[in-house]
Amino acid sequence: MYPLSGLEGKVAVVTGAGRLRSIGRPIAVALARAGCDVVLTGTGRSPDRYTDEEKAAGWRDIDSVAGDVVAAGRRALALVSDVADLEAVERLADSVMDEFGRVDIVVNNASVARGEDRKPVVDLDPQLWRLIMDVNLTGSFYMSKVFGQRLVDGGHGGSIVNISSIAGKIFGPNSAAYAASKAGLQALTACMAREVGLYGIRVNAICPGVVDTSRMDDLGRGDVWNETIKTMVPLGRAGTGDDIAHAVVYLCSDEGAWVTGQSWNIDGGTVVQH
Repeated sequence: MYPLSGLEGKVAVVTGAGRLRSIGRPIAVALARAGCDVVLTGTGRSPDRYTDEEKAAGWRDIDSVAGDVVAAGRRALALVSDVADLEAVERLADSVMDEFGRVDIVVNNASVARGEDRKPVVDLDPQLWRLIMDVNLTGSFYMSKVFGQRLVDGGHGGSIVNISSIAGKIFGPNSAAYAASKAGLQALTACMAREVGLYGIRVNAICPGVVDTSRMDDLGRGDVWNETIKTMVPLGRAGTGDDIAHAVVYLCSDEGAWVTGQSWNIDGGTVVQH
C-alpha cells in the first residue's frame, strides 16, 4: 500500500459532522486515520431529530464522531456551531486556536437536508431559498473567510475542501435553490484558490453524485432507488461516504499538493462535463 503523506499532526476542521450514515463522519474518521487531530462541528441536533437508525445505535451526534476520532488514535474536539452565523464562526476559530494552536485543513461539509425546496421556482418559498443559501453557500464563505485568514497568518499553507454537488453542474428541474447554492460554492472555490495560492493554501471542491446517506432515505431502497442508480450511475452503485472521504484526504495530502481551484465529480460517472 502506498500511504498518503503530510497529514501527521495536522489539525482539521470538519463541519456538518454529526450524522451516523453520512459524508461528514467518514471524512472526519479518514482524516484521523491519516494522522490529523479533528475538530467536529454540528448544529447540536436534539435526540428527537435523530433517525431511527441513530436512535437504535445510541447515537450522540458529534460526540459519537469524536469517539471515532479518538478510537483512531487522534485528538478530537466536538463543538456545536452555526456556519451561517459569522460571530459563531469567529468563536469557533478562536476555540480551535486556543485548543490546538493551529489549523491546517477546513472541510466545509455542512449543508441543508433535502426537503420542501425541491419544487419549481414559481412555487418555492423565499424563506427556504434564503435558508439554503445561508447554510450551503454563505456558511462556507464565512468558514473560508475566517479560517482562511488563520491559514494565511499561520504561514504554513493548508487546504480547504468544499463539499459541493453535481447538482451545481447538471441543474435539474425542481432543484434551483440547492443547485444555485452548489454552483456558487464552486465559484467561491475557484476564485479563492487564485487568491491564496501564493500562501501555499489550496482550495478545492468535491461534487458528490448519489451517495447512500440517511438524507436519501426518503427515496426508499426499492424500485425507485434501483431505477435511479440504474439510469444515472454508469458504475452501477450509489456512492458511500468513504468514497468522498478518500478524495478529501488525497486533496489535503502532500500527494495532492499541485491540485487547487478544482471541482471534482465523485459520482460513479454520472457527470462527465467539468
